[in-house]
Amino acid sequence: MSGTGNVTPLRGTEERAREHAHAAGQAPQTPPARPEPRQRVGPARWAADLATGARFAVSGGRESWTRTLLTAVGVGLGVALLLIAAAVPHIVSARDDRTSARSYTNSYSSDVKPGPDTVRLGFGSTTYRGSDITGLLLAPDGDRPALPPGVDRIPATGEMVVSPALKKLLADGDNKLLRERLDYKIVDTIGDEGLAGPAELFYYAGVGPDAVEDVSSRLDHWGVNSPTQEELDPVLLLLIVVGCVVLLLPVAIFIATAVRFGGERRDRRLAALRLVGADSRMTRRIAAGEALVGSLLGLAVGTGIFLLIRHFIGGVAVFGTSIFSSDVQPSAAITTLIMVAVPTCAVVVTQIALRSIAIEPLGVVRNTAPKPRRLWWRLLFPVLGLALLLPRLSSGTGNSGDASVYQIAAGAVLMLVGITALLPWLVEAVVNRFGGGPVPWQLATRRLQLSSGAASRAVSGITVAVAGAIAITMLFAAAESDNTTSTGQDPTRADVVAYIPVDTGAQARDAIAQYTGTKGVRDALGVTEGMVSDPNSKAKAPGDIPVQSVMVGDCRTLKELARIGDCRDGDVFVTKPAEFDDKDTYFTQPGATVNLSFDKDYNPSRSKPLLWTIPKSTPIVDLKKDPQGNEHSGILATPGALDIADLDKPSVQMMLRLDPKVPDAIEYARNTAARLSSQSDIYELRGTKQSDEFQTIKRGLFIGASATLLLIGASMIVSMLEQLRERKKLLSVLVAFGTRRATLGWSVLWQTAIPVVLGLALSVAGGIALGAILLKMVDMPIAVDWASVTTMTGIGAGVILLVTLVSMGPLWRMMRPEGLRTE
Repeated sequence: MSGTGNVTPLRGTEERAREHAHAAGQAPQTPPARPEPRQRVGPARWAADLATGARFAVSGGRESWTRTLLTAVGVGLGVALLLIAAAVPHIVSARDDRTSARSYTNSYSSDVKPGPDTVRLGFGSTTYRGSDITGLLLAPDGDRPALPPGVDRIPATGEMVVSPALKKLLADGDNKLLRERLDYKIVDTIGDEGLAGPAELFYYAGVGPDAVEDVSSRLDHWGVNSPTQEELDPVLLLLIVVGCVVLLLPVAIFIATAVRFGGERRDRRLAALRLVGADSRMTRRIAAGEALVGSLLGLAVGTGIFLLIRHFIGGVAVFGTSIFSSDVQPSAAITTLIMVAVPTCAVVVTQIALRSIAIEPLGVVRNTAPKPRRLWWRLLFPVLGLALLLPRLSSGTGNSGDASVYQIAAGAVLMLVGITALLPWLVEAVVNRFGGGPVPWQLATRRLQLSSGAASRAVSGITVAVAGAIAITMLFAAAESDNTTSTGQDPTRADVVAYIPVDTGAQARDAIAQYTGTKGVRDALGVTEGMVSDPNSKAKAPGDIPVQSVMVGDCRTLKELARIGDCRDGDVFVTKPAEFDDKDTYFTQPGATVNLSFDKDYNPSRSKPLLWTIPKSTPIVDLKKDPQGNEHSGILATPGALDIADLDKPSVQMMLRLDPKVPDAIEYARNTAARLSSQSDIYELRGTKQSDEFQTIKRGLFIGASATLLLIGASMIVSMLEQLRERKKLLSVLVAFGTRRATLGWSVLWQTAIPVVLGLALSVAGGIALGAILLKMVDMPIAVDWASVTTMTGIGAGVILLVTLVSMGPLWRMMRPEGLRTE
C-alpha cells in the first residue's frame, strides 16, 4: 500500500562513479558541467505545458480518461446545483411578477362604479385532498370587462377556464368528488402568463350577478399598482442566510475534492516526466493543465445536467410549489463567476496539493508516515468566523443593511470551513494511536495511517452538511415557535365549521338537513343567525341603528355558544355583552322588543317592521366561544320560540364532527357546501397556524436540502469509485495471496466508518456551537433539540452507509486476479 508521502530520487550515475574512484584510491573526476537546456519563458511556456497536461488528461490511456471522466462528473454535479441556485432569484422574481399581474387587491373596491369594463368578483377557492385550489367567480357588468392575464375572455355563466394542472386533475377518473364540486363546463385553459407555476390549481368561473350579490365590490383592472416589500423578520432572514450557506458550501467542498481524483497516479506520472527533463515548475504547470481539462469538462457536464433538469423541472411539484422551465435562468453575472471560479479553483487546489509532494526523476513514494498535519492554521478559520459573528450578538441582524447579511454569511462559512479543515487533523491524530486488532481493522487503520487525506475528503461534505443542518435545526425550532400562533380554535369540539349564506328560513332548514345527511358526517350542529335592530332607536340613517345578532338552534347547539343550564325547545336566552359590544347601545335584554326585519347588511328588509318581544323571564347567560374561537352575543332562541322563517337573509353556521373511518369525509362536506352556495366558506379547525413567510422558507429549505442531499450521495458514490479504482491492483494482489473477500469488504467498511464517526462527532460539536451563536444573535434562548441532532446525525451516517453498500458491487468485481494485468 502506498501513501502520498515525499518522493526521493534514486542514486544517479555520477554518484556511483565517485564511489568507485574513492574505493580505488583515485581522486574523483568531476565531470564537465552539462549546459542547462534553454527554456522558453512567459506565456508560450505556460501554454505549452498546459497543453501537455491537457493531452495527458484525454490521451494518456484508459487510466487517464477514466480519471478525467470521474473528475468531470464530480465537478459537473456541483456545477449543476450551483447553476440552479444562481437561477433562484429569477425564479422568484418571475413568479412574483405573474402573481402580481393577476392580483386584484389594489383594484377590488366598493368605490368602483359599474361600467362596461368592470367585473364583480366572488371567491370559489377550495381544498381537495390536501391540495389548495384557487378559484375566482366573475360576473361582468358590461361588454368589455377587464381580463385577467392568460385569459382571452370572461367565461359565460356556467363555464370556467382552468389551469392545465387542474384540467388534468378533473379529468382523472378518481376525482369524481372534485368534478361534482366544480360543476362548470371547461371552455379553455389559462396561459402560462396567468399562473404562478405549471402545477398550480387555478380557475376562473363565470357566474350570474345573483351568485355574487352579497359581494358589493368590483374591479376595473387587474394587477398590483405599487407592490411593497415588507421587512422580513430577523429570525427568518437569518434562517435564509444560514440555509443558503449550508446548502451551497458542501457543493463547493465537493468540487474541490473532485479535482483531486487520481492524485497518486498523477504524481507517479509527473515523476516520470522529471526523468525526461521537466523541472518541478513544469510538472506543476502540466498538473494544472490536467486539472483544467477536468474542470472544463465538468463545466460542460454540469451545464448539460442543468439543462436536463431545467427541461423536466416543469413537471415536478414539491409542497404544491412548481416552476416553469422558462423561469430557470441563472443570473448572467453569477453564471460568469461560476464559469471562471470552477477552473480557477481546480488549478489552485491542485497546486496546493502538490506543495506537500516532492517529485523527482525516477522518484519512488516512501512508505513511511507523512509529516504530521499542523493544527494552528486550521484553527484560524473558526476563530475568524467567531470574530465576524460575535459583534452581531449585540446588534443582531436588523437595521444593518446588506453588510450585516454578508458578515453573518462569511462568519458561518468560516466556521463550517473550519470543521472541514479540522477533520483531516482529527482523523490523523486518532488513527495514529491505533495498534493491533482483527485483520480487517488492521488493513483499514494502516491505510488511514499511511494516507488519511482521501478518506477525510470523502466525508467532508457530509460533515459540513450535518453541522450546518444542526445549526439550522436549532434556529428553525426558535423561528417555528416565534412564527406559530394560536388560532383560538378547538379541534376537539368540531373538525369542520361551515358558513352558508341563505335567503330564507326554508333554505336554512334545508342546509342543516343536507349537512346532517352528508356522508362521513358523524355529528352536525347547525345554528341560523340573523340580525335584529332596536325599533326604539332615534337614528335616521340605517347604518346608525343599533343591531344585534339572533341565533336559532336546538339546545345542543346553543350550549356550544353560551353557558346555559337546563334547556328545552321553546326556551330563549340572552347573553351578556361581548367584549366588542357597545355597552351603552346593547338593547337585547329580557322584555325588550326587537325588529326582525333587518338583514345581515344592516339594511331594513321590509317596508314595515316585524316586531318580536323577548320574554321577561328570559335568563341572562355568560358567553362561550364556539369551536372556531368566536363569540356570539345577543339572543339565543330554540326553534319552538322563534321561527327562522321570520329572519331575512340569515346565514347558517354548521359545526361538524367527521367520521375518521370514512375516506374523503371532508371532501363530502365541502361538496355539500359548494352545492348549497358558491359563496359558502368551510374551514378545517386547527389549534395553531404558521406565518406564510415561515412556510415559504420552510418549503424552500426542504427543496434545497433534498437537492443537496442527492448531490452529496451522488458525489460520495463517485468519490468511493475513484478510491476503489486507485486501489484496484492492491486489492487484486491481496486476493491473489489468499486474502478473503469478506476481509477486504470489512476493511473498506472500517476505513469509511472511522472518518465518518469522527466527522459526525466534530459536526455535532461545531453545529451546536454555531447554532448557539445564531440563537444568541436574535436574542432567542439557547436550546438543543437532541432528537433533531440525533436525526440529522443518523441521516448523515445513513447516507454514508448506503454509499458504502452501493460500492460493494464494484469492490467485488475489482478483487480479481485479472486486476494485476497492466498495459
